[in-house]
Amino acid sequence: MIPRTPLHAWIAQLVGVGPEALSLEHVRAWQLEALRRTLDHAVTNSPFYGERLRIRGDDLCCLDDLARLPFTAPEDLRRDPLRLLCVSQGEIERVVTMDTSGTTGRPKRLFFTHDDLEHTIDFFAHGMTTMIGSGGRVLLFMPGQRPGSVGDLLARGLRRVGATCHCHGFVQNLDEAVRAVAAHGSDGLVGIPSQVLAVARHGRLTGMLRPGDVGSVLLSGDPVTPALREAIAQALGCEVFVHYGLTETGLGGGVECRAQAGAHLREADLYVETVDPVSGQPLPVGQEGEVVLTTLRRRGMPLLRYRTGDLGRLLSEPCPCGTSLPRLMVRGRGDTGVHGLQSAALDEALWPLEDLSFHEALLTDQDGTDILRVTLWSPTQPAHHQRLLDEARSRIKQTPGLREAIEDNSLRLELGMSEDASCLPPPGKRRIRDLRQREETSYLPNAVWSIAIDR
Repeated sequence: MIPRTPLHAWIAQLVGVGPEALSLEHVRAWQLEALRRTLDHAVTNSPFYGERLRIRGDDLCCLDDLARLPFTAPEDLRRDPLRLLCVSQGEIERVVTMDTSGTTGRPKRLFFTHDDLEHTIDFFAHGMTTMIGSGGRVLLFMPGQRPGSVGDLLARGLRRVGATCHCHGFVQNLDEAVRAVAAHGSDGLVGIPSQVLAVARHGRLTGMLRPGDVGSVLLSGDPVTPALREAIAQALGCEVFVHYGLTETGLGGGVECRAQAGAHLREADLYVETVDPVSGQPLPVGQEGEVVLTTLRRRGMPLLRYRTGDLGRLLSEPCPCGTSLPRLMVRGRGDTGVHGLQSAALDEALWPLEDLSFHEALLTDQDGTDILRVTLWSPTQPAHHQRLLDEARSRIKQTPGLREAIEDNSLRLELGMSEDASCLPPPGKRRIRDLRQREETSYLPNAVWSIAIDR
């Protein structure tokens, strides 16, 4: 029998009912009152919301009335983030600056009070008990040195349930990361999906890791494709869970239970909608659209109807774990991709290759022809690299969208091996880098390319 998500009892406590009595009606009634308070707080104290909204909390009769409010966009957090502040800067405990992926453009800035961070710590403390019990040890492949960083908040949450957390930081050297797993004897591993797979594959292919060395894995920071989840589970021989969260959600958003059937949400802190990406019209539960979130208890910088750019759908049927609260299933980013190709599609094509530990793709051009350049990482001997390149080329050319572009010569495919199989590029959002506009540069300074051109 699958145990019920620990978030069920946590949400029941915050809403003010017993766990066995908790229903979706209780949650929605609580969210409506929280939304009314948040709306009044934002309109009264934020110049941004005060100027653009002519509605108060009492004007909302039901949660559907939220659709009367305009969206908040990522550009609003770049243009003048201080105008979204609802408290004095002296009350802000943590400021997060999120740089853009290119070389131009203003970064997004988000502000959190002590209580805002406390809510995230509380979520981590309860959500992590799905995979970690008292006395458990967690190895985090994310930053944790700075107060208020994701690693710091996670470590503080784990301490509340009697577990410990060691923050290794983002993976740069795979040998060092694998040694860290062996040294800390991880009951749980947390990291960016592609980096965790790189560690798992590198450790297995080099013989430095064996099935059972890691008790469970939590993936966060990027969408997780089925092929990637399966590859990690096979390489480490453990359960793999998925967390959905953004800096905009306060780092924590929702996490799977042992049923692994969608993320259970922070219902007391977030109200989640899905809307048509083009028209912005709300969509019914179950239909995929752009994920839009509204914070419910945040004081420093509340966000009303914030467009995430992620595509997902809300699941209304009861979870196999027993809770009737909805879950969120996120598929990926809503951008159109390169030649219609999403990075997730390329991941699905390449992650099944068991000798592959990592891959990156970028788009450039030469003499008017677009070139998709894919670099592969593998700790296998050079004698095996040609076979890996051939298998990768075959799988890429079978990917819908790419196949047609390659056949009509509108796209040229180039594949190569990174000669430093243990060194990963700096982390970033998983996507195909488009260098054709020359607004960003390759972030592979430590990789040496040996290109095999497909003509």
